Amino acid sequence: MFGDMFEEEEDSSFMCNNKVGNGRKSRKKNTEPPARRAACNLSGIKNQGGTCYLNSLLQTLLYTPEFRESLFALGPEELGDLSDKDKRESKVRVIPLELQRLFAQLLLADQLAASTSDLTDSFGWTSNEETSQHDVQELNRILFSALESSLVGTSGHNLINRLYHGIVVNTILCEECDNISERQEDFLDLTLAVKDVSGLEEALYALYVEEEHFDNDNLYQCGRCEKLVKAIKSAKIRHLPTFLTISLLRFNFDFAKCERYKETGGYTFPVRLDMRPFCEHDNLPGTEYELFSVIIHKGGCYGGHYHAYIKDIDQLGNWFSSDEEKAVISSTKNPTNEANLLELGDPLEILRAILVQLGPDGILVDQLGQKLLEKVGVAWNKRYRKQCGSIRKFLESHPDVFLLKANGARVALKHSEHGYSGQQLNKTKVRKTQIGNSKADSEHVDDAERTQSITPTSEVHWFDFDDSQVRPIQEKDIEKQFQGKECAYMLFYRKSQLQRPDQARGNSRYKVPANLQEEMVTLDANLRQQRAEFDSAANNIEIHLHLGPMYKFENGALQPVSSQKDSVLTITIDRRKTVGDLMQTIFQQLEFWKGDMVITLAKQLPAGLHLYETFKEDHISLHSLGITDGTILFVWDGNKVCGVDVQMGEEFEPLLLKILYPHLRGKSETEIVQFSETQKVFTRNTCFGSIREALALSTGISPEELTLCYRKLENKTSSNWVACDNEDIHKTLAELRLKDGDSMLATDQKYNGLSVPCPNDIPLNVVPQTDRSWLQIKNYCGEGLLQTAATVVTIPVTMEMLVSALKDNAIEKLKLKDEKENEICLRPIDRVGKLLPPVYENLTVKDAGFKTGSTLALFPGRTPTETQLFLYFTIGDRLHLSPDMEIVAEQSISVRECLHLMLEKAGLSGEHWHLRKTDWCCDAGEVLKDEEATLADMKITNGETLVIMEGRLPPKGFLMLPIWFYQPALNSVNTEYFQAKKSIDEGLSSLSTLPSTRDFMPQQYTDTEFDFLGNIEISGDANLEDLKVQVLTLPLLQGFSVPSVKFLRVWLLENKSPIKILRNQQQQLGKFKFGNSVGIGIQLLQAEEHLGSTELLLRLRMAVPGERTYYPAMEVVWDVSKEFTARALRQRISQHYSLLPEQIEIAKQFTDLFEWMPITTWSQQVSKKKKKKKLQSLQGAPYYLKDGDVIGVKNLLIDNNKDFSTMTDDIGKEKLKLEDNSKNKSQQSTAHQSGDATENSERQIRGQTRRPEVALSISVADFR
Repeated sequence: MFGDMFEEEEDSSFMCNNKVGNGRKSRKKNTEPPARRAACNLSGIKNQGGTCYLNSLLQTLLYTPEFRESLFALGPEELGDLSDKDKRESKVRVIPLELQRLFAQLLLADQLAASTSDLTDSFGWTSNEETSQHDVQELNRILFSALESSLVGTSGHNLINRLYHGIVVNTILCEECDNISERQEDFLDLTLAVKDVSGLEEALYALYVEEEHFDNDNLYQCGRCEKLVKAIKSAKIRHLPTFLTISLLRFNFDFAKCERYKETGGYTFPVRLDMRPFCEHDNLPGTEYELFSVIIHKGGCYGGHYHAYIKDIDQLGNWFSSDEEKAVISSTKNPTNEANLLELGDPLEILRAILVQLGPDGILVDQLGQKLLEKVGVAWNKRYRKQCGSIRKFLESHPDVFLLKANGARVALKHSEHGYSGQQLNKTKVRKTQIGNSKADSEHVDDAERTQSITPTSEVHWFDFDDSQVRPIQEKDIEKQFQGKECAYMLFYRKSQLQRPDQARGNSRYKVPANLQEEMVTLDANLRQQRAEFDSAANNIEIHLHLGPMYKFENGALQPVSSQKDSVLTITIDRRKTVGDLMQTIFQQLEFWKGDMVITLAKQLPAGLHLYETFKEDHISLHSLGITDGTILFVWDGNKVCGVDVQMGEEFEPLLLKILYPHLRGKSETEIVQFSETQKVFTRNTCFGSIREALALSTGISPEELTLCYRKLENKTSSNWVACDNEDIHKTLAELRLKDGDSMLATDQKYNGLSVPCPNDIPLNVVPQTDRSWLQIKNYCGEGLLQTAATVVTIPVTMEMLVSALKDNAIEKLKLKDEKENEICLRPIDRVGKLLPPVYENLTVKDAGFKTGSTLALFPGRTPTETQLFLYFTIGDRLHLSPDMEIVAEQSISVRECLHLMLEKAGLSGEHWHLRKTDWCCDAGEVLKDEEATLADMKITNGETLVIMEGRLPPKGFLMLPIWFYQPALNSVNTEYFQAKKSIDEGLSSLSTLPSTRDFMPQQYTDTEFDFLGNIEISGDANLEDLKVQVLTLPLLQGFSVPSVKFLRVWLLENKSPIKILRNQQQQLGKFKFGNSVGIGIQLLQAEEHLGSTELLLRLRMAVPGERTYYPAMEVVWDVSKEFTARALRQRISQHYSLLPEQIEIAKQFTDLFEWMPITTWSQQVSKKKKKKKLQSLQGAPYYLKDGDVIGVKNLLIDNNKDFSTMTDDIGKEKLKLEDNSKNKSQQSTAHQSGDATENSERQIRGQTRRPEVALSISVADFR
């Protein structure tokens, strides 16, 4: 059934040991422990992938106190022990035991969410069931059946029947002999219809009050009379359960479309329900019920998500409203203290504390994530995104805490939040969480202080249980679930007479077995230990202190005087401590230290230890300075090391290079060449000329005859060495991008061109410039493209050369030393001269696909990294006339951020812009509506072209509605309104000479009955009357005299087709649930109109006798409050034309298909009842009658031809047929050109079906 429907505090901070560390150490990654309970003090349930339906039902059962306590009343003597479940012949009732444990965890364990994995294992479920979506109504019946089977032979064998069992009796009364045939049915839940029913009470009335009459062709076979007789059938409730469960039939099947669909229409249900009218006896006790749980389904019939609104009957949670101040951090933990932020587990608490520090001005939403990373050291996406979604959506989901300003660009705390510092406001009532007995109180005192809340102690409140998240709601929020895609699916009522004892109020340990309480105490102790260990692992870091007195400066770097073991001290410290704390610890450890102490960041290099940055501020935390696990720090006096000045910084970083000196064994050059290898240290800012002079002294070769070649470590498998020419003399090692371990060859010119073995058995090949491949580089840097595009240089390359080296050579050849290397990239040029996206610099020339003679452009701009996208963009919808512009953007930024970058690049300002993709013919295509989604989520690829279109997407809560002037040709419209349309057409013609500022071009529609007036941005909270008032302010309607807004008729348009008339002037626009392609049509009327919700506007067209044409249409209002049937429609039309119903034939026109469908009454099945039941409605299949539909009428007195089609219909059908044939031929031609592989692929796509539905089941052992 719907199987795939729904996945010593300071001292303790430091520990010292003498292990020598060299850089970052390798430590085992600690698994993050479960988070603590949220501020509401109620625990959620983890989603195993698709178990939201199970979580919602389990939470409902947990907060059914009578069910929970009845389950807890079953002890191990009846259910067994879980430790014996794997033993042979042991009958352990695993399911109720695991359910007890889960309930105990949800009630007592200090964790944000509990896991159901042990429970689902007891069900016999595999990962397929845990990740597949199922129906919660089906689960409710299967779980109750499994519990009944598991509790056979125990005192709880009747638990389900005692709480949920009810009886319905069906009777049939023979009207001739008064014999009553009676059949009794048991139920655990009532299944009620949603279609064509306004609410719960109406559905109950139809089932248990209305009577069905058997007569005429539908007679009843009486057992006593032994013949077909008239009879009356009725149903009543004989026995009411303690808990009434109601399942709503939200999912139906459309036989016309052969597909499932979900009923999303309005369906009301009361909070207090009196079942007395539906019972067999009026004096049946306990007929009043109260709603305590609503399971909600969000989505469609093939997928969605469940969550539950549940009433906290025992007041176990901390409820707080949006108007009250909630203290999340106790007074002992000041949120303005940066060190305390890491101790907060709830992301709401962390963000609140950060914003308290920032003050009332707040921060840009895009910078909040970076601020979180700086303060806490954990990225939002890494720790919270999977649980809470994006940071923007998290902020929007807590409007009671966060205030989004500047159209959502900035965020700050609401005004009531700024005074918050761990103390409650005086005007509110404070209640601490009640934590069981005194022993437990002492264990959880910190948590009690942490979860203080503001709530009246005598009220019962509602909470939204959505998997791991639990948040307080108000009872009025239930009304939002009456209709829509997110609507009520199951209702749970309890008898109003049920009263809870005072001992249960706020006591989560009430009637929880002692063994489970002890188990939860142990679990909480383990959780606290895990959190402490995780906190230690996350915040305690090892720092390696290299002591200055134990070092000397030698050969360009710092070297230990004796052994490294004696010169290094390793300590463990909390990264939230400051530099001053670190110095104090070092002074305590080094008793011999006297004088000043300076701490400098150091790094162990192959040449030795090198110093970089000195820490001067004592109050800055180690984490803020970027000190991580394994960091090396140098402790000295800050002046000299062993009397030698030490140069610090990246510029003086020492590089250890391998130097090779080739020489012949004999006199002949053909004899074997030997190599002498040595290592030398040079700083990164050393020029090649200085290196050549130094090597000339050591080799005895004059500087003029000495040839220097180099080979980088990453190209060690290459046999080619790059020879340095005279232009390289002034380059530094940093400019040549040489690193530690790179090799340098110092040789005489006589060795050039030789191929001899090196020490690593790779032949030496000093390649002359003429033997290499070459590429052309065009200079696009400088003042302008036209001015410098002609500057071309030829660069010799090898296939193993990196693109980065190629770029460096090009910069040198073009003498662009003033340009920053990071601000220049290489871009291929195609045959037509278009610049292609930049090439990644970590590729070789071969991997980049460059061929000899290829032309590249040296272009301003950074080279994209692997996480970035290079995008083209243009302004406006005329892509061929507008030049392309370019940006580089991270894949992780949002569409809104990308748009701002593009507008800044284009020099545009304002918020009235949005982004679109380009379609296959390079025109403006799909709108990127979700501006909070990332570019990766929107599947934006490298090199893609986006279009900036004018027209701002409406902010959240606002609607952007296109307004059209709609005036159909009717008899009743006088010339004044035709003149109105003419003047509007003239106004549109004048506007057509101006640049378009909207998505639609008015010239496309001047031959239709629609004329575009403009776009309107209006709040979703505004009503229909406000919309009409704002429409009248449009420029094209300024010249018309409209007495009042009641002279305007508002149509809902979809794809420029009128769908229905919007009624109820005070109805909020947001409740109309406008779709993406919706438009608004405005029709001018000659008189005021007051259409009711049960009145339908139709257009009647009387056929001209003897001709295949019709008279002009006339508007008729039809009241459908009594019947929406063909019979009632025929009566209304005949009344309008003063004819009898049998004297006319009627048909509905399907304009898009050029067809007419006769409306007949032969299929209407009528059964007489005391209250008339609704007959087959014309609102459904196959007619789908709605406002504005055209109904053709034939007067049979003067026209016997029952064919409603016209010549226009014949021509239209022929055009549709030709279009279909042309489309089929085009598809066949495309398939033939694409080959069999494409054809087979398309056939597979068309043949894809949804995966087969698998029935839900729970495995239970036999306990009989």
